[in-house]
Amino acid sequence: IDKFKRFFLKSKRSFRRRLPPIQSGDRIDYRNTSLISQFISEQGKILSRRVNRLTLKQQRLITIAIKQARILSSLPFLNNEKQFERSESTT
Repeated sequence: IDKFKRFFLKSKRSFRRRLPPIQSGDRIDYRNTSLISQFISEQGKILSRRVNRLTLKQQRLITIAIKQARILSSLPFLNNEKQFERSESTT
């Protein structure tokens, strides 16, 4: 019986909680490209909330800011740097 109970008990691991990437003083704005670029993948995609470790409200503000920055051409829609490197080496 003791072995059976021990199987269902969770192990008590100590873990250090990660600090949120956006502090309370940071303004989420389309002009703040250094902050926005942290939440974009290498391909130019917006990263998910789980990966970013943001709240729902912060993620919404980030996506709106990224889209505004893309429209105003301060951020690229696609990040094709690797493709250009390949095409140059073949020619």
